Amino acid sequence: MATKSKTTAKRKRAPAKRKTPKKAAPRTRGVLPAECRLENLPADAAAVAERIEGEGGYVIGSYCEPLGRNPLLLAALPIDQVEPTPFQRDLSDAHYKKLSGVIDRTGLFLDPVIAITAPKQGFWTPNGRHRLEAMRRLGAKSIIALVVPKREIAWQILALNTEKAHNLRERALEVIRIYKGLIDEDPRRPENDFAFYLEEAALVTLGLCYERKGNFAGGAYHPILRRLEEFSSETLQASLKVHQKYADQLFELDEKVMSVIEKLKERGLVSPYLRAFVVARINPLRWIKDEPPPLPEVLKTMKERLAKFNVDKVNQQDLAKVGGAPDTEA
Repeated sequence: MATKSKTTAKRKRAPAKRKTPKKAAPRTRGVLPAECRLENLPADAAAVAERIEGEGGYVIGSYCEPLGRNPLLLAALPIDQVEPTPFQRDLSDAHYKKLSGVIDRTGLFLDPVIAITAPKQGFWTPNGRHRLEAMRRLGAKSIIALVVPKREIAWQILALNTEKAHNLRERALEVIRIYKGLIDEDPRRPENDFAFYLEEAALVTLGLCYERKGNFAGGAYHPILRRLEEFSSETLQASLKVHQKYADQLFELDEKVMSVIEKLKERGLVSPYLRAFVVARINPLRWIKDEPPPLPEVLKTMKERLAKFNVDKVNQQDLAKVGGAPDTEA
């Protein structure tokens, strides 16, 4: 995995932010209603239809969606054959229980889940986990799904989900789950092929940290990782090993930071931003305006500065000036 080189003459620009598409002229894209009719299934869609039937489901119909004219299958699937993708955010108990109550009162299931074929058998839903669990809670035997033959849609849906959590911990955990799912699909593809789905290279490293320790203080280190980590041209498998090495180094650093924090507390210094204060004091990037050193060198410098950190020179006024992520951030 690549880190930024000292020899780069000019500072690299930050990745461009996703732009909201401009409003198109009316009726200039896609197909007319009659053109959504699908006379014959393409080979990939036909294979999925055969699998649906082979696993106890029933293909209700097929059509081309009206924007990109991609084939879709409307199917009734055995509910026990459908699972959420293993790399999406955690289930909200409150949400799916409330949803089950609404469905039960109306007596109607009107919003099909999105589904793709799972790698070996069954189906995954990248969009519909709470509807799936709500129907299970109600004792349903089957669930209606829009089955997409294009498996890559699972990662696209998660990357584009406007309702996904913005909490750093949840974002990072979602990214590392997507990452491991991608490795299961094709470990030889280069990491930077999936930059769109993964959002930030830093989130991969932080995801590994949060998997190891759910309350890891990622907010204190995220700005450093975000500035220094980039997606690599190496394979996903090889790049994951580098992210793991960085995660291990972060844990080692944070243990030393915690030792300094305990000494500050022993002196009676209290603040929800103690970690942010310590990390800011040892962060060499604060004074580097041009191309920064690579991440391993920065982490090494931070450890060296921690070893020389003089807690006796810190007072409550110093702490009052600091901001950033509080120590309790998850």
